[in-house]
Amino acid sequence: MNSAYNVPRELGRFQQQVLLAGVVSLIILVIGAFFDPTQFFRSYLFAFLFWIGISLGSLALLMLQHLTGGAWGLVIRRVLESATRTIPLMLVLFIPIVLGAGRIFPWMHHEEMTKTPALEEKARLYLNLPFFTIRAVIYFVVWLLLAYLLNKWSLEQDRTNDRRFTQRMRTLSAPGLILFVLTVTFASVDWAMSLNPDWFSTIYGFLFVAAWALSALAFVIFALAFLSARGSMAKVVAPNHFQDLGKLMLAFVMLWTYFSFSQFLIIWSANLPEEIQWYLPRASGGWGVIGLLLVVLHFAFPFLLLLSASLKRDPRKLQLVALLILAMRCLDTYWMIAPEFSNEFRIAWMDVVAPIAIGGIWLAFFTWQLGQRPLMPINDPQFDRVLNQSQAGH
Repeated sequence: MNSAYNVPRELGRFQQQVLLAGVVSLIILVIGAFFDPTQFFRSYLFAFLFWIGISLGSLALLMLQHLTGGAWGLVIRRVLESATRTIPLMLVLFIPIVLGAGRIFPWMHHEEMTKTPALEEKARLYLNLPFFTIRAVIYFVVWLLLAYLLNKWSLEQDRTNDRRFTQRMRTLSAPGLILFVLTVTFASVDWAMSLNPDWFSTIYGFLFVAAWALSALAFVIFALAFLSARGSMAKVVAPNHFQDLGKLMLAFVMLWTYFSFSQFLIIWSANLPEEIQWYLPRASGGWGVIGLLLVVLHFAFPFLLLLSASLKRDPRKLQLVALLILAMRCLDTYWMIAPEFSNEFRIAWMDVVAPIAIGGIWLAFFTWQLGQRPLMPINDPQFDRVLNQSQAGH
């Protein structure tokens, strides 16, 4: 490992802290499962969907960076790669969802799926546990294979300085992004939309693609701001890199808003009972307040802040905006999932503990992976140019 780009020592202490928080929270969550197993699995699903969004969104951003190039992607590549190497962990953490499917998904109950011929046909052809599990295995195989090859070739590039690996990563990323969109679309239908088997939306999968990419980008910006304030990365990461990342985050905020509003507008204009049923509970009471918060704090406020060029060039301020977006992404995931279980607004204590439990373990695993390689791909063909740009930008 090139010691010039090792992770800062503070990261080791952070790893211990988040691991302790994750393990303690997980123990509390498991104890809660004995008293209320149904709530446990429902809270677990929400937390799982939030954290796997960062893993898979990082995979999408990594492939996007290999396709487009640019200094913005080079300075975050190791963070993205480390996040993609958490996908095996998420595969293990998916097992409880399969085991608790009967307490999560209504299509697991025969009487529910025989109410109408359409539901009965869905259960026979698609919404059944064996096929659900097989599809999940296929999704994870695709994601793991893409992450494995991109990480392997990146490491080989660092070791050999062979530019053929750069071309391989670029060649894989084009079809890889197509596979990513397809698998995430189907996964979002299986793991989230099927919570209401009567309802459907053709834009639902794209909404998850944009949301997970935004989650990953916000996390990466937060991590880069931390790393750039310490050690050798301070000499590499310049304000213009944060400006580029801020512009990209603004684009993803607008993309998420476009998909969210498009879905709402289409369903509202059609005004069909089988479609509006998804929005009715989310537009009243406590759920309606959360929806309003998402409009203001997930779109309007970040949008206005990210219009400022000076803010985007300030790592600390951009880090705070990224933290706000991460918090809103977690709240949005909860708003999409929880009302399917109860129209009455309530926040169970396990809804708070579950994201901390999975998040603590995820962050500890991510931090461990981040320390396995230098923080910069020093043998990338663009490295010298990026370094010169950084020195000029400081």
